[in-house]
Amino acid sequence: MFTSSQHVPERNQDATIYVGNITDQCNEELLWELFVQVGPVVNVHIPKDKVTNQHQGFGFVEFRSEEDAEYAIKIMNMIKLHGQPLRLNKKASGEGGFRQEFEVGANLFIGNLDPEVDEKLLYDTFSAFGVITGNTPKVMRDMDTQESKGFAFVNFDCFEAADMAIEAMEGQYLCGKPISCQFAYKKDGTRGERHG
Repeated sequence: MFTSSQHVPERNQDATIYVGNITDQCNEELLWELFVQVGPVVNVHIPKDKVTNQHQGFGFVEFRSEEDAEYAIKIMNMIKLHGQPLRLNKKASGEGGFRQEFEVGANLFIGNLDPEVDEKLLYDTFSAFGVITGNTPKVMRDMDTQESKGFAFVNFDCFEAADMAIEAMEGQYLCGKPISCQFAYKKDGTRGERHG
């Protein structure tokens, strides 16, 4: 039976794959039908813009186990759907599926936000890439009016997830405006060696 992700509170990050380069005609049911052929699918989620109701060209498929997810990537990567090769990627886990260390500072700056964009929408959009940590997402607001200043921060627990989020979300539309998505630079220059 096809179930949409709205009712699944906890995703198993290690068994979830990122499916990129999907066409406008693609929907959750179609991804379900496609991937259930290679393994037991638990959940499918394609984040949509809440204004246009259009998806952003990517989705996520959660399998029953990490092995199922890895097998699906091997079999289905670059398979054409509606004439476009699917780009599959493992989500947000370190070497061998275990995070070797807690990487502090995979902090993203999200800019050019529509005033309608709130923490929940950002969480729903960015939590798909990995585990969001700290008190984020955090939309910066005017102290007096509480109106959004048009930018926010999202902190991931590893750089792999942050890199994937930037790759997928830079220039994507949220509430009708293309957002900018980049690493938030720390004043003290830590991790600065990562981006020359």
